[in-house]
This record gives sequence, C-alpha cells and structure tokens, in this order.
Amino acid sequence: MPEHQNLLQVASRVDAIEPFRVMEMVKQAAAMRRAGIDVISMSVGEPDFTAPEMVAQAAMDAIRGGATQYTESLGLPALREAISGHYSRFYGLDIDPRRIVVTAGASAALLLACAALVAEGDEVLMPDPCYPCNRHFVSAFGGKPVLLYSSAAERYQLTAAHLAEHWNDRSRGVLVASPSNPTGTSMTVPQARELLGAVRARGGFAIVDEIYQGLSYDGKPVSSLALDDNVITVNSFSKYFSMTGWRLGWLVVPENLVPVFEKLAQNLFICAPTIAQHAALACFRDDALEIFESRRLEFQRRRDFLVPALRELGFAVPVMPDGAFYVYADITGLPHRHAGDSTAFGKAVLEEAHVAIVPGDDFGFAAPQRHVRFSYATEYERIEEAVQRLARLLG
Repeated sequence: MPEHQNLLQVASRVDAIEPFRVMEMVKQAAAMRRAGIDVISMSVGEPDFTAPEMVAQAAMDAIRGGATQYTESLGLPALREAISGHYSRFYGLDIDPRRIVVTAGASAALLLACAALVAEGDEVLMPDPCYPCNRHFVSAFGGKPVLLYSSAAERYQLTAAHLAEHWNDRSRGVLVASPSNPTGTSMTVPQARELLGAVRARGGFAIVDEIYQGLSYDGKPVSSLALDDNVITVNSFSKYFSMTGWRLGWLVVPENLVPVFEKLAQNLFICAPTIAQHAALACFRDDALEIFESRRLEFQRRRDFLVPALRELGFAVPVMPDGAFYVYADITGLPHRHAGDSTAFGKAVLEEAHVAIVPGDDFGFAAPQRHVRFSYATEYERIEEAVQRLARLLG
C-alpha cells in the first residue's frame, strides 16, 4: 500500500456515529446458517412479506415502457397525488400534494429533515430508547442528540414534561417515532398533542417518524398532521407496503418549507428511484390494499401470541406494543446466568438456542443491558418454534 494512503484523515463527525449492532447480529446469524445451523431470525426490522404481484408488475411495466429516467426532485406528481389520497382515505386528512416530498427511503427523508433544520451545535431531544440511526442523522449535521430516559409509564415516548425539564437555549426541536422502534409503542393522542404544543410554544421543530403507523393494532391511528400543521412527518413504503429494498419514502412538510426541501433533494439525491416510484402507484389499488390489510392482521396475530408467551417465560413486557413488529423486553427476571447482561444473553440465545434477537445497547443508554428486542416479522410457526427453544434454554 502506498505510504500516502495512511495519511488520510476521516472527518471528526464520524466519531459520533456508532456501529449499527443489529447488523453485526445479522452477520453472525448468516454465518451460522451457511454452516448448516437452523437459526430463527427475530432480529431484523424487515417484513417477511415482499411487494405483491401488482406492485412488481407495475415496476416491470415501467421498465418496459422506458419510464426509468429522472423524475422531479419532489417525486412523481401522480405519486404525490396518490399519497395525498391515502391520507384522505385512511386518516380523513386533506394534505396538499405540493407538501409531499418523495424520498429515497425514510432514511433519506430524515437526512433531508436534519439537513434543513439542524445547525452545528443544535440540540435535538428524543426518547431513550429509540432507533439508533435517528440520533446519528442529527450528529451527521453537527447537531447534538439529547436522549432522555422515557419509562414504560410514558409508553417509552418523549413527553411535554421532558421538555419542561430539559429544554434550554441550545434546544431546537424533537425527533420522535410513533409507533416506535424498538418498543412498538405509540404516543397517545393527548400525549402527542401536549408534546407538539410544548414544542410549538418554544418555537422549535417537531419531526415525527410515522413509518410504522400503517401497522397499528389497537385502534385507528392518528397522524401528528391532524394535531399540528407545522409538524414534519416521515413515512415509508418499507413497512406497511413491504417494499424495503425499493428504497422509497416520503415527507409531509409545511408549505413554506417545500422550496427548502426541494433544493436539498435536488442537490443531495436528484430524485428517489424512478422505477420504485412507478411501482408504488400500484400500492394504492383496492386489491393491493386488501393484501396489505391482511398482512397487518397477520402481524397482529403474531404479536398476540408472542407477548403472552414471552411473559410466561419470565420476560417483562410492561407495555403491550400497539404497532410495528417489535417487543422490547426486560430480561432481569429470567432464570439465566446472563439475566443482567443483554449482550451476553443475546449471544447465548443465538449460539445455544439458535434464535437471533437484538441486545438493548443499540437503542440508547437507559438500562440497555436489561433489555432485548424481538422482531416478529417472521412466520408464525417459526415464532412458535423460537418460543419453544427459549423455553428449553431457560429450563
């Protein structure tokens, strides 16, 4: 290797980005499978369902028809109209299509939001536990993520009380998710209304990740857009619409910020994947929505089996997850030598029971060694088998 290559210096912002440990667990499980070991995956937040046939067909039609060139940076007008119609149909909301920004996945949506709103040194409040990449998006633009312990009594969500105690001169806004990864819990409507009101009273911004809202089980979900028109919401075709690898999401932003987001999207991404955009138009057909709804009910069936089964084994799940496909469980009451160390426990579960789960240290700093995350985005029968394996491991 030429000597000069050793002199390259990495930008200091990289130091604030931690490894995404769930992917390390995925790699280890994949290696075990290649060695012929039957590993049940309950780690990755990816639906086991894929895009239905009409969506795949729409993609192929776009390719054959030559509809593969750049779109407008804000997205295909027809897709923005379709998303607007989805809000009207499912949430009773009148969202102007001009406020909708189609993005290369929810990750690109969050990057655009942070690029637009977070300046060097700005503090952004978020709950602990939370999805790890959210704090890293803030760090990537020089902001400081401030994770605040959120208890089971608070549904693991940020509250107005958190703001009253921790907001200061450097605070600029909040970044929350409802339903949340890793807990699967949503803010209640009063909780969300209070939080958004507290942010607005302080002149801050609110970014609300709603990518799992289509996968809600215990009542009709309410978008934050129904509570505050200035909120910035993030959504995705990955979870409810089962299109993870298609890399397609969207934002709804206040009308006065549309030019800002358009300018950033033009420069950072040009546009979201064109073929995926044409395919996504088929997601809003009645026959496609019937499929997505049946899948939602299947996820609910899995949750309704898994949570009581885990509790019976000794895992503490103090709040029933009402959305997404995750269970955030406390392991400290388990009859196991690693009941106080989620990293060692997760390793034992993988190597001895051949079930892949995620230790809590990916998700924050509030007692991560007490918690593990289960994903029930895998077949019902495999979840049953995983519970049996855990039962044998725990004696």
